[in-house]
Amino acid sequence: MINTLLICGGGGSEHEVSLRTADFIERQLGHLDDIALLRVEMDGNGRLTDRQGRVHQLTQDRALRDESGETWDVHYVIPSIHGYPGETGDLQSELEIFGIPYYGCGPEASKICFNKITTKLWLSALGIDNTPYQFLCSSDAEEIGKASMALQEWGQVFVKASNQGSSVGCYKVGSAAELETALEEAFALSPYVLVEKCLKVRELEVATYTYEGELVITPPGEVCAPADTFYSYEEKYAEGSRAVTHVEAKGLSEAQLGWIQEASRRAFIGLQLKDLSRIDFFLTDDGEIYLNEVNTFPGMTPISMFPKMMANAGHDFSRYLASLIRAAVQ
Repeated sequence: MINTLLICGGGGSEHEVSLRTADFIERQLGHLDDIALLRVEMDGNGRLTDRQGRVHQLTQDRALRDESGETWDVHYVIPSIHGYPGETGDLQSELEIFGIPYYGCGPEASKICFNKITTKLWLSALGIDNTPYQFLCSSDAEEIGKASMALQEWGQVFVKASNQGSSVGCYKVGSAAELETALEEAFALSPYVLVEKCLKVRELEVATYTYEGELVITPPGEVCAPADTFYSYEEKYAEGSRAVTHVEAKGLSEAQLGWIQEASRRAFIGLQLKDLSRIDFFLTDDGEIYLNEVNTFPGMTPISMFPKMMANAGHDFSRYLASLIRAAVQ
């Protein structure tokens, strides 16, 4: 029996979505005879609580210990936490120290991809185009001036806190007054802020993952946000979302499809991703393709694109994850 610890929550802004992703993973693994799944929820202080309200601690001897001293050997961990500390590499670093195999990308890849600025630097180094931007390292007058000049040049910009996931801390700005407010809110969330050129684009998403030892890159799906907004956190996850998703985007040329697949492959290999990622692209009206972001642990809610694109590629998520778990603990 493979004792598999499912850690969800995290206590951050994406806590509730992490629980919904954990629900999906539980359904996928619950029927397997050789995998014993134990779910614990992490709060903002890092405390792990099971469904019976018992508090646990993950120890260096690869065990989960509760308050009475009872232990449960841990063979594998699924860190189902969006945002900090799951997508930032912090939890993965602890698991590396303890020597426990886990699902998803390693600490370095997670940290690079969670920070929007380091992601752009790596993408440029790998020869992958990304949207024009300005990088602000503080809220002093000189840095704010760079943002103002970008707004004047580009007309509309996105202001983004550099190390928040799922469009948290992302603001669409078209005026000086809006810019001031957006920068203030973004700097409250992150010490670094990105100011990106606002483009009229189609939003495309690709699922990349290893299936039975092979790297799979799905055809791009498409997210169509309402005309009066962008693909915000609410549009991604709220039950009343007005966004429309298509598991396969229509009307792309062979050249466009080929470049999206090549850029996805370069990103997955060059960033040394592991097990899975969702890689998002922008396609402009002029036919330019920009890689927007790399998600090292994409959402797996009922409306999320990653499991839909995997199913569309003919792959069963339960079989996929179970094979990763079995291979990791052998």
